Amino acid sequence: MSIKFRIRSLFLLPSLLVLLFAAHGVVSAPALPPNPVLYLTGTEAFQQGGKTFIRYKYDVFNKEEYPAAMFAAAPNLPPCGANTKSSRTWIDIFDSRGKRLFGFCAISKPADLNQLWFALEAGVVPPSYVYIEMNDRQTNTKYKSNLADTSE
Repeated sequence: MSIKFRIRSLFLLPSLLVLLFAAHGVVSAPALPPNPVLYLTGTEAFQQGGKTFIRYKYDVFNKEEYPAAMFAAAPNLPPCGANTKSSRTWIDIFDSRGKRLFGFCAISKPADLNQLWFALEAGVVPPSYVYIEMNDRQTNTKYKSNLADTSE
């Protein structure tokens, strides 16, 4: 072995050890929750103000993968109308072209993601597909779902 090789090795070895220990001490950030997987659970007719409406009900298949903290009351963030304790994450339902159909600002736990819905007056043709966006207002992160059917 040449003297140059030995000298380079002496300098390279400590550098590699420092890099190895530094990499070992790095704490990885927690993984972000996945995008929601939305699906239709059913429809139901109801009456309001003398009119008949059809409610399209949805659930999020992977709702258990979202931390409860995402749905905690967030009085430090802007209110939802008069609701000053609205949740940290708001959910909006859109048609496939991006038109907002309805929204939820007071979902209080991941399990409540099985209660999403929008309604149209009976006789109005619904969009073929809808999706949701979950907006975590604290981290400014949006989670967009798949397109879900509106027919059973």
